[in-house]
Amino acid sequence: MTDAVHLTAEDVVQLNPMYHYQWEEPQQAYILLYPEGLVKLNDTAAAVLGQCQTSRPISAVVEALVAAYGDSDIEADVIEFLQDCVGKGWIKVNR
Repeated sequence: MTDAVHLTAEDVVQLNPMYHYQWEEPQQAYILLYPEGLVKLNDTAAAVLGQCQTSRPISAVVEALVAAYGDSDIEADVIEFLQDCVGKGWIKVNR
């Protein structure tokens, strides 16, 4: 079993290059496309992962989401979601 990932706001994350983030018209949703299939994202997941298409600190992801949606108390939730994404292989952490 691997150790759990413990991210902080200073960690830099980026979408795994094996996954492609895109709008899928037939699904009417954003998806992560990968060689074995696709993952349909809900609106919240799409908003967070849309910020991870380029390498950036989690703090910058949070700032962009706060600016777009106005909820300033989201850092812990974003970090928790990104930790899950690392575990699923959707994003990479550049430490």
